[in-house]
Amino acid sequence: MTDGNSWQAPVAEGALDASVRVPGSKSITNRAFVLAALSAGPTLVREPLDSRDARLMLAALAELGAPAEHTADGVRVQPLTDGAGSVSVALGNAGTVARFTPPLATLGSRTVHFDGDPAIRRRPVAPLLTALAALGADIDDGDRGAPPFTVRGHGGLRGGAVELDSSASSQFLSALLLAAPAFTEGVTVRLVGRPPSEPHIAMTLDMLRRFGASPERHADEFHVPPATLALADYRVEPDLSTAAPFVVAPLLAGGTVRIEGWPVETTQPGDWLRSLVRELGGKAVLDGTGLTVTGGEAVRGAELNLHEVGELTPVVAALLCFADGPSRISGVAHLRGHETDRLAALATELTALGGDVTETEDGLRIRPAPLHGGTFHTYDDHRLVMAGAVLGLRVPGIAVADPATVGKTFPGFVEAWDRLVRGDRDG
Repeated sequence: MTDGNSWQAPVAEGALDASVRVPGSKSITNRAFVLAALSAGPTLVREPLDSRDARLMLAALAELGAPAEHTADGVRVQPLTDGAGSVSVALGNAGTVARFTPPLATLGSRTVHFDGDPAIRRRPVAPLLTALAALGADIDDGDRGAPPFTVRGHGGLRGGAVELDSSASSQFLSALLLAAPAFTEGVTVRLVGRPPSEPHIAMTLDMLRRFGASPERHADEFHVPPATLALADYRVEPDLSTAAPFVVAPLLAGGTVRIEGWPVETTQPGDWLRSLVRELGGKAVLDGTGLTVTGGEAVRGAELNLHEVGELTPVVAALLCFADGPSRISGVAHLRGHETDRLAALATELTALGGDVTETEDGLRIRPAPLHGGTFHTYDDHRLVMAGAVLGLRVPGIAVADPATVGKTFPGFVEAWDRLVRGDRDG
């Protein structure tokens, strides 16, 4: 039940028996839209995510000269065309839009102003802007290293070799690699510092190849030569990170949940959830049509380094509050620069509900403690809404604040979660 400002997360009254289908991957959808815009002809992107972030990306591409149309089969994205004058790109609080579209603005002749929600002004983007300037881009950020900023296009970008500190976000690297085929000299990126989420880097390289580019990697050096991209038809996989609360639900409530359409092979970091289920005492079986998860007798305490799968931290932290022993999450210091400071938010909110959760230098320490009802604040962060839902499976009276925030990646999440807990099969 929702009252507009909060949602009473439903308690599981018995073992689960449900089937769910999650929407398309946000990470894949927005990469596909960018690569489609850089292609020589139109691209039909099938089964894309329809959410605030995806709509912001399409709106941004339209401002930059690549309009799209919704069809019965998906979204057809047209190639970028040049133009003149001044346009504005609304970033919302979408990291992929804030990072992936500035390189595209250098390819045309427009002056492009970037800004968004107050939260996006706190998210790091300086290393990307610095790298673009080193490659020849004309950028004015008022020395803030954050939105608002302006990119003045001069009809293309030379490209070449550049050093990049991508330790705060792998999206800085992906942004340069995605646009590189359209640079006159392509790009060679030498990393300074270790980026989080290697799976997202692998995703970017894989999708570049699918669209016709020839990216190369040698340790911490990446090279993408100029190329003409073309792919008439691309299908988006289900979002495995968005599936996280559904995957862990049977570990807390018992029973079985099936996630339809789980790919047999994928670069998505969310695929790690299969091994997590087994490590914490459950069972996960993948076949050609989906993933079936069955709960075990108890959730085991665990030491988890989530550096490569940091976006799963909110749901995993909520799950570990019910473990049979102490747990620690490490390797996720970069989450302080996500939609909110996720580590501080989780420690604050879980402790307020009776949990024993403390921040560490790069993660969280979680000790078993009885939880009670109360308001779980979500800080304009879609993953925290999902974490609140997980808590509600076991704890009556969890009021999840601002549930509409989850529309960033799954506009129908609340309804799908209610059906899950009731045991409806909607797959």
